[in-house]
Amino acid sequence: MKILFAGGGTAGHINPALAVAGTIREKEPGAQILYVGAKGGMEERLVPQCGYTFRSITIAGFQRKLNWKNLKRNVQNVAHLFTSTQEAKRIIQEFKPDVCMGTGGYVSGPVIREAMKLGIPSVIHEQNAYPGVTNKALSKRAAKTMLAVMEAQKYLPASAACVLTGNPVRPEVIRAKKLEARAALGLDSRPLILSFGGSLGARKINEAVADLLAWSAQTDRFQHIHGYGQWGKWFPGLLREKGVLLEKHKNIDIREYIDNMPLCLAAADLVICRAGAITLSELQVQGKASILIPSPNVAENHQYHNAMALVNQNAASILEEKDLSGETLTGRVEELFRDPKTITELGGNAKKMAILDANERIYSILRGLVN
Repeated sequence: MKILFAGGGTAGHINPALAVAGTIREKEPGAQILYVGAKGGMEERLVPQCGYTFRSITIAGFQRKLNWKNLKRNVQNVAHLFTSTQEAKRIIQEFKPDVCMGTGGYVSGPVIREAMKLGIPSVIHEQNAYPGVTNKALSKRAAKTMLAVMEAQKYLPASAACVLTGNPVRPEVIRAKKLEARAALGLDSRPLILSFGGSLGARKINEAVADLLAWSAQTDRFQHIHGYGQWGKWFPGLLREKGVLLEKHKNIDIREYIDNMPLCLAAADLVICRAGAITLSELQVQGKASILIPSPNVAENHQYHNAMALVNQNAASILEEKDLSGETLTGRVEELFRDPKTITELGGNAKKMAILDANERIYSILRGLVN
């Protein structure tokens, strides 16, 4: 099988493609895999690191905030639309794929459109509950539109051939067990709260978590692991200002980056985090109760829709950033732990939403399209 992947811009578009590529490589060691991404995008670094052939096209997304600088960028990006189409066509004709898969982001648009024009079976995968602009357009002609959650279907054209596959989840997340993880982390029997705002960090989450830690440190009722991110190096100082001395509270573990996330996630009783699609799929796989704080700074506010897909199934609690403060976060944590059954119920409902065989489902669809 010769398969071409296209997608990028964020890890949420790149990682699903890499996960599926890994499944293909395991099942068909002789398969030829090509990944097409944007020149200068993070995929240009991540894809070769995983051992896949990478080709780039020159393209950029349109700036929605109107000012003179962005207007000039958008004019340039219009020109890139034409050149990227030709670049994509040339790559496809040279590689001659049996099937193409787009995982979202502006780079997948010209690649998958050209593949369709050339008569190559093409599918797309939508990770979010609210589809992106590119996938909405491509779904009209895609052989299959694969969805992480069925809520996304109502935002797509009636002609879209939708099928539920779920989001690919890392095997190490699926395999991690709570008791083993707690033992590996040296935890005791107290509940563990895990919180993070992404690898870069989120200021409002860090500020609210600092207040939460100052409150919980009064009794040391909880164990807590918090990732403050690359832009949150000021966080330890803020804790000291609030009277939280880490040398006195061994139950509090703060880090710039959580590099053993599968273990920490498996060990947790409650997770406080953003509502990125892959993160939510991992919460579902692990059956974790969560307080979701959707990022308001993403296209189409899709993290809010992601979060509500769980909230509507009583599988998570939502706290929008406009309502986020130390007081509201602390109040929500206190409320959830007031009755332990609430934590168990949220986690159980999240587990019911989990799709553990997403990679297999996607592989089956791709294999079925190859003559």
